[in-house]
Amino acid sequence: MAWFKKTKEVRGEKKGKIPEGLWVKCDGCKEIVYKKEIDKNLKICPKCNYHFRISARERIKLLVDEGTFVEMDENLVTVDPLHFRDTMPYKERLKENQKKTGLREAVISGDAQIGGYPASLIVMDFSFMGGSMGSVVGEKVARAAERAIEKKQPFIAVASSGGARMQEGIFSLMQMAKVSAAVGRLKENGILYISLMCDPTFGGVTASFASLGDIILAEPKSLIGFAGPRVIEQTMKQPLPDDFQRADFLLAHGLIDLVVDRKHLKETIVRLFALLT
Repeated sequence: MAWFKKTKEVRGEKKGKIPEGLWVKCDGCKEIVYKKEIDKNLKICPKCNYHFRISARERIKLLVDEGTFVEMDENLVTVDPLHFRDTMPYKERLKENQKKTGLREAVISGDAQIGGYPASLIVMDFSFMGGSMGSVVGEKVARAAERAIEKKQPFIAVASSGGARMQEGIFSLMQMAKVSAAVGRLKENGILYISLMCDPTFGGVTASFASLGDIILAEPKSLIGFAGPRVIEQTMKQPLPDDFQRADFLLAHGLIDLVVDRKHLKETIVRLFALLT
């Protein structure tokens, strides 16, 4: 009996030393996948090609030529114009997300080279308050578009957002008009604008700059729309297709131009630069 107890304790000790986070459940095929396999595969499930969400920093590393990215407007911060409070003060929520993500806001903007071509770009990060668009996000998008015009180089916007930021109320909604006007000036000045929609892209971001690109790309199976499918289904009083609001569905109905695997995004963008600039 003593021997059995001792053996059980040893087994328990060994079990407790098994590292956590080695396996990940895929949201696509629901299979358990070795995390290192996913990381080596650009955060894509090797079994079903499901594209996991990645951070803005990871996205920049994936798209731009190594060592060429120069971040701009990184010191812009939100000032909480409405002194908003829900379950916690807005200022505290911002600090919490800044600590969690290492970012100051839900978007990173800057200039870089992609396949040797200079470009201005903004990349949203869904992990920062759902990638919501507040006044600082809108300002950084508008400034990046203005730099593209000034430098006569293509503009790339990578969207991943739940939409407008409710904590800033009307100040957030005003960003839709501001960024739409800013990217509208790109066309007036003959500047190529490529929009990339990633999972998920919703609300005021879809309804503004994300849908205004000269070329609109999306990653496979990305969820893209304005309102959620449940709201639409309740409004229309009829069932929706299983792939409703997914990238392939939107491609078939003309909202986007290309669905591109993450592994081929950079080469696709470089090819578009070569053809259109």
